[in-house]
Amino acid sequence: METEEIVPQAKEGTARPSSCCSCGCSAGSGGARPAAPEPEAVNRLRYFGAGALALALWGAVYAVIEPASRCLTYDLLSFDEGTPAGAAVEFFFYDSAKILLLLVLMVYVIGWLRAGLHVERVRDYLAGGGRGVGYALGALFGAVTPFCSCSSIPLFLGFTVARIPLGITMAFLITSPLINEIAVVLLWGVLGWKFTCIYVATGMIAGIAGGMLMDALRAERWLQPFLLEAMKDSPAQAPGAPAPARVMGLRERHAFAYGEMRSIFRRVWRWVIIGVALGAALHGFVPQEWFAERLGAGQWWSVPAAVAVGIPLYTNVTGIVPVMESLLLKGLPLGTTLAFCMSAVAASLPELLMLRQVMRPRLLALFLGVLLLIFTLAGWFFNAVQAVLM
Repeated sequence: METEEIVPQAKEGTARPSSCCSCGCSAGSGGARPAAPEPEAVNRLRYFGAGALALALWGAVYAVIEPASRCLTYDLLSFDEGTPAGAAVEFFFYDSAKILLLLVLMVYVIGWLRAGLHVERVRDYLAGGGRGVGYALGALFGAVTPFCSCSSIPLFLGFTVARIPLGITMAFLITSPLINEIAVVLLWGVLGWKFTCIYVATGMIAGIAGGMLMDALRAERWLQPFLLEAMKDSPAQAPGAPAPARVMGLRERHAFAYGEMRSIFRRVWRWVIIGVALGAALHGFVPQEWFAERLGAGQWWSVPAAVAVGIPLYTNVTGIVPVMESLLLKGLPLGTTLAFCMSAVAASLPELLMLRQVMRPRLLALFLGVLLLIFTLAGWFFNAVQAVLM
């Protein structure tokens, strides 16, 4: 953030003293002016100090979401623990606050970084010979971020507005809820290393293949108009031309990031609340096992049916591990179990309601179709080779 000193204009007929330096002191002054603190250094200190305090406050609020949700549900509203209604209400309070807080932080941070990032250089690299690497990096980044299907949307929005190719952002969006380090540890301990490797490899391949399909179909044209307009903010340039260096001050970067965060938050917060409310109802009153146990064992149609049933459900990968174990122990085939559990984790009805605000119906239908195709093919494959693998 830069400040500038306003120097009064000289009267007509008088010569304005010549400036000997950028700070505005004049050569004709009778004595040395006292040294003033550097404005940029002072502003940086204030800005990052305020940012650290805001981040600490954000972290404190985030840390109390879970106990506050329990207190509101069971102490203030007097729901009984272990009941479907209590589980649904607690889920609603917890996930609503968590997703909205993540939305504010992630969109601001990505907007702030984007303001000083040469997005054109990154985009040109990913659109050129590095696109294949970009899919893998998008999926890998998704694998190391511990987000559920709804919590990954803020990062997806930030990447899209930053004009990162849609296929790469889709690789992240698909893989992020499927894999994280906690789930890997749980899977390894509960189901063994072989099943863990199968699960992780399937999740990575699903993200990469989904991203490639989205780019092959030029799916970015079916984003909502406000996102397409935001993506046009960066100036176009000729292929191979060096990206112009643009240095923005702290004031400009903050204004850009805050404006972007405020605009996106205003558009999606209502749908976050509606989506989480539906997810809470499914979480509290519709157990995953009720559907999975009725999918049959071995019929060809059981795999696409498992995917179609799993997509609307709302759970996370750590919560689905015990379900995987129980389904396998009850004799459900490996491929059907994977297809059902991965589709329940990768997408959900609340996520689809939120994505509807950034995707047109055609893109949303394509997203669902890609998930249905990939998980169905994976389920059929692992059902066919189950005897060899397990």
